[in-house]
Amino acid sequence: MNYSDNGKRLLDLAISLPALLILSPVFLVSAILILIDDGRPIFFTQDRVGRARSIFRVYKFRSMHAGIGDIPSATAPTHVITRVGAVLRRTNIDELPQLINVVKGDMSIVGPRPPLPSQASLLHTRSIHGGENLRPGLTGLAQINGYDGMTEEDKGYLDAEYEKKISFTTDCVIILKTFGYLFRKPPVY
Repeated sequence: MNYSDNGKRLLDLAISLPALLILSPVFLVSAILILIDDGRPIFFTQDRVGRARSIFRVYKFRSMHAGIGDIPSATAPTHVITRVGAVLRRTNIDELPQLINVVKGDMSIVGPRPPLPSQASLLHTRSIHGGENLRPGLTGLAQINGYDGMTEEDKGYLDAEYEKKISFTTDCVIILKTFGYLFRKPPVY
């Protein structure tokens, strides 16, 4: 069995299905707090680029006020982020609904982050050096190496490096290192 074709998908399901069950109380509390703080909708969905440049809808807990539109998180002014949204972002809980994308097969636990269709430089780098034929991931090599402070080209190079090193061991190392990353305060909150 080829790990990159079949093993990764088995690992994705082995992690995401139990995680959804175990984290269901966190989902429920988050949903209630979002409703109380700013009403509906609970989820934020956005078009992202997936494997082989296919477009899919990514799910996140909504952290900005309703009706704000499609503002990139990194450039969102603080006044558009709700009180609950700030906490969700700081704790990375806003990302948990992407486990649904993993179960659906749109994403993987480990892989390049799914870019916006407008991130032409990152998409171009992946098309030249590698990475565009992988399922995007919740975490990846770029995330554990300071993703938020990187250029799109640097992210693309790490995505290509990951594609060359893809293995069960590499994925396990990235997953473990992600926990250290999660305990750092994110730059956007």
